[in-house]
Amino acid sequence: MSAKISSSDATEEERKSREPETGGCLYLVGTPIGNLEDITLRALRILRESDQIAAEDTRHTQKLLNHYEISRPLVSYHEHNEMTRAPELLIALEQGAKIALVSDAGMPLVSDPGYRLVTLCLRHQIPVVPVPGPSALLAALSASGLPNEEFLFVGFLPARTGERQRALERLRIEDRTIIVYEAPHRLEESVAAALEILGDRPACVAREVTKLHEEFRRGKLSALLASLQERPARGEITLLIGPADPAEPGAHVDSAQSLSERVEELIRQAKLDRKEALKLAAKERGITRRAAYDQLLQQKIADGQKPN
Repeated sequence: MSAKISSSDATEEERKSREPETGGCLYLVGTPIGNLEDITLRALRILRESDQIAAEDTRHTQKLLNHYEISRPLVSYHEHNEMTRAPELLIALEQGAKIALVSDAGMPLVSDPGYRLVTLCLRHQIPVVPVPGPSALLAALSASGLPNEEFLFVGFLPARTGERQRALERLRIEDRTIIVYEAPHRLEESVAAALEILGDRPACVAREVTKLHEEFRRGKLSALLASLQERPARGEITLLIGPADPAEPGAHVDSAQSLSERVEELIRQAKLDRKEALKLAAKERGITRRAAYDQLLQQKIADGQKPN
């Protein structure tokens, strides 16, 4: 019969095995995405024990620290100053400081700054320890009602219309649930573009997850677009788009466009290489890539071109 380990012993064991007792260390601390109660006991301990807390917005983080009566030095670390701030923090870490890196919400580095500092630490053999916490994309996925065995997180879609359309073109071939973050003022435009390019897929708009006005809108993209036109969404937005209905392959294919024309269009517009473009064009038409390749060869021969 094995001996039982108390929670306090287990915590101490975790500290010994995963957190260096001496020397500098960078902690990547997950913080609440809305509800201040969504923070781990370990995260609170690390914040209390850190020599310094590097925060995306010090004013935002100060509210969290005040709520839990934590008083530690704060320094800003965001996309506009990380080029110079990362080397400064590295020097402190090399001198033995324990620094907690936090973003405004959720896990640092997930569509937030921090990558530069982490790579510097790894290059200089400074330990980097993740302290996991809330994540908007996982919380939204769990309640979306969409397939979740596999999913693709793509961060924010490009703000410019043309770049956004190219990004969505590259996602046509995806048969996993796609998760994106979006600004509320661009959400309607992004849903309309997704409907046009990806087809009328099942989707979910998760708004203000874990906050007072949390809301989930579920339905086909066309229904969500109508809903947004009638009642625009505000706040923090996560958009989830499910896989296309396999019973409708090629539903959005231009029947007048030849396979070779579609391949060239994807190469030009979506910036795909020829192999990726052929794979996507084949999927759109509900045929195998091999069948599409054979079709291209036959078309070249019929046009008097030399197969390559």
